[in-house]
Amino acid sequence: MTTTTSATENLRTLGDSDLHLTPIGFGAWAIGGGNWEFAWGPQDDNESIAAIHRALDLGINWIDTAAIYGLGHSEEVVARALKTSSHKPLVFTKCSMRWNDDRTIYRSLKAKSLEEELHASLRRLGRDTIDLYQIHWPNPETEIEEGWAALAKFKEQGKVRSIGVSNFNVEQMKRAQSIAPITSLQPPYSMLRRAVEEEILPFAKANHIGVINYSPMVSGLLTGKMTADRVAALPQDDWRRRAVEFNEPRLSRNMRLVEVLREVGRPHHVEPGVVAVAWTLHHPGITGAIVGGRNAQQVEGLAPALQFRLSEEDYARINSFLADNPV
Repeated sequence: MTTTTSATENLRTLGDSDLHLTPIGFGAWAIGGGNWEFAWGPQDDNESIAAIHRALDLGINWIDTAAIYGLGHSEEVVARALKTSSHKPLVFTKCSMRWNDDRTIYRSLKAKSLEEELHASLRRLGRDTIDLYQIHWPNPETEIEEGWAALAKFKEQGKVRSIGVSNFNVEQMKRAQSIAPITSLQPPYSMLRRAVEEEILPFAKANHIGVINYSPMVSGLLTGKMTADRVAALPQDDWRRRAVEFNEPRLSRNMRLVEVLREVGRPHHVEPGVVAVAWTLHHPGITGAIVGGRNAQQVEGLAPALQFRLSEEDYARINSFLADNPV
């Protein structure tokens, strides 16, 4: 039988830190708005703030953003939301992706660059410290050691409480570990992106590295709200138009998968997206899943993922479909 648990009873400790997370956190990528390389199309800031308020009211206790989301805008929106909320969630952000005046993006892990980024993020977020500061991408790869040493220094200075990495492979994590311990890893993980199961998740578990996975619903594809017509109508500046899972031949298979998720969720009155998130949380190597929401209604539909857990039978049923319908 599929089970539910209390979110507060089910807080999970992130790696070697003193951060205690609800099983899902609020992902702030899409609320960065439009007009940049990895945008999700236009976004109303008031709806973003309402989404954050609703997430916190429903019990979510952490927010994950990044400096690059909306070229600083996501961090600013998070700060505006928290100024008008009585809740005090944990706030995570990321560094290494920067932008020029013409909004083109470049990458740097140089210590001076990261220090500039940290101070800019603290200013935009209106905070004295950041709960979890993460290297967003291991690029340029030759600068990993310099970048990780800089984050370790920020922690020693008390500017950040914990430090983590995102999108690192095992070899890159080992290089970072030679300088300072890694509290957390943030990889992509969903039923359509399972590459981390083989080496990365076992390594993280063996080394007591917490894992918060992003895109458990494959950027909205598995929410149950997406259709082929809606995909075709995505704004021109929505990066998903270029994504392989949103295009044929995979799109039709993925829409059939959503119907399986809908059937699994129906007896429990939860949406396909909640089932997709629960599938990732079923893995013992996952500490928490990042779940985005662009308005309060979306958040309400996905909040049951705080408690909903898959039975072994339903987990096997989903995996059977994936095995029988390979890419």
